[in-house]
This record gives sequence, C-alpha cells and structure tokens, in this order.
Amino acid sequence: MSASHPIDGVNVQVPNVARIYDYLLGGKDNYAADRDAAEKLLAVAPETAGTVRENRAFLRRAVRRLAAAGVRQFVDIGAGLPTQANVHEVAREITPDARVVYVDNDPVVVAHGRALLMGSPQVTVLEGDLRQPAEIFGEPALRAVIDLDEPVAVLLLAVLHFVTDDEDPAAIVRRIRDLLAPGSALILSHVTSEGNRAEAASTAKNVYDRSTASIALRPRTEILSFFEGFELEEPGLVYAPEWHADGEAAFVRSPEASFLFAGVGRLRQ
Repeated sequence: MSASHPIDGVNVQVPNVARIYDYLLGGKDNYAADRDAAEKLLAVAPETAGTVRENRAFLRRAVRRLAAAGVRQFVDIGAGLPTQANVHEVAREITPDARVVYVDNDPVVVAHGRALLMGSPQVTVLEGDLRQPAEIFGEPALRAVIDLDEPVAVLLLAVLHFVTDDEDPAAIVRRIRDLLAPGSALILSHVTSEGNRAEAASTAKNVYDRSTASIALRPRTEILSFFEGFELEEPGLVYAPEWHADGEAAFVRSPEASFLFAGVGRLRQ
C-alpha cells in the first residue's frame, strides 16, 4: 500500500489508525495521509515511535509468559495490520500448537491480514468490532479455532483508547470477561493522560481526532478499573517498559515517556 496502488473502496485521504501505527513501526502498508499524520505526531511527541515499539515489546513478553504458563489460545481484538512477531509466532515459540484469532473492524486490514496469514494452521482473521464482544465470540469461525471452555488470553492492546466514554469501555471488558473460562487472561495496554508529557499527549490526540478514530486519554485509575474481576499479575498495571522487561532495551528515554500503561490479569481457576 505504500506504492501508489490503493485498494478499491479505501479512502486514502483520511488517515487510518492501523496504517499510522504500521508507519510508526517502520512498515510499508500505509498511504501519504497516514505518513503525514504520523509525522505530525512525531513532531509534537517524538516518543510516539518508541511508544508503539514498547507496545509490541509488551505484547511479546506477555504472550510468552502466558504461553509458558500453559495458555494455548489467544484472541487479539483490534489486531491491526500483521507485522513482525505476531501473536501466533510468539506463542508458538513456546507452545507450537497455540491457536490464535485476530479481530479487526477495518475490512481492509482484515483482507490484508488474511492474505498475509493464509496457510497458517489454526490461525484465523475475523472482521469484528470490540464494541460487540458477543458477536465476536459467537462467530463460528472463531469457535472453530477457540474452545471457550478452556483458558483464552484476550489481547486488547492500544485499542480501548479508541472507545469513547459514552460507549462504556469498562462494560465492554466485563462482557468479554463473562464469556471466558477460569484461567483465562486479559492482556491490556492503554495510552494515558498522566505524566509530565501530558500536554504533548493532548496535542497528539488532536492528530488522531482527524483520523478514522479519535482517541481517549485516560488516567491510571480508570485504566485499572478495566481489570475488574481479574487478578493482576505482578508487577500490576505499570508503564509498558516496566512490565517484566528484565534488562530488555527500552525504546523510550524513561518509562513515563511511553505514555502507555500495561498489565495482565487472570481469572481465578
């Protein structure tokens, strides 16, 4: 998509959050409007590139730890465009028979993901909206891969901040939780309005407000409430670079500069 060959039906004039993210990760599946929006983000908040890399690093660490703990099923909602170290690749380093479903509400992202992941056994890409979890988890294609009577790790990585307060993100997470078996997990990251770079985060929000989805910056206490009913794994809800980095090189100058809280919760067995 970085070449001048847009897919039919795609409005390439409006920045798309998945393609902005792809550009910030160094990908090529983006258009001029996405690159322009990303560069505006970087101009006001240079840490943004580090933030998306910290988010991917957190994904890798969380998936590895859960796979090592015996979780073999993963549902990544708001998955975005496939990139390096996707969930199924990371999980299968530990558990070769891991089963993974990717979900996104952008039909172009879904089509692209299906093309890239075609032939991967026990991996499915679905079109679905986070705001309708019953439809996602009731989808026959998901049920063909995921056994909801067994533990499932649900990934909500950098996606709940695209859900407005009026849409009640906490209620959405509760509905997901109630569909899961004991031993399941929630892997969550969310941008925050806290920290000494809150003004830059607010300016970055204005860039997203002109894209396909506005962004809701939330304080830690509100993000923490999304784990209601889950037991937070150590070290709790922390800045992404602080979550079991274990000496891994950071992509930001300080944890707070990531703008991103991250955590993993488990449902009691």
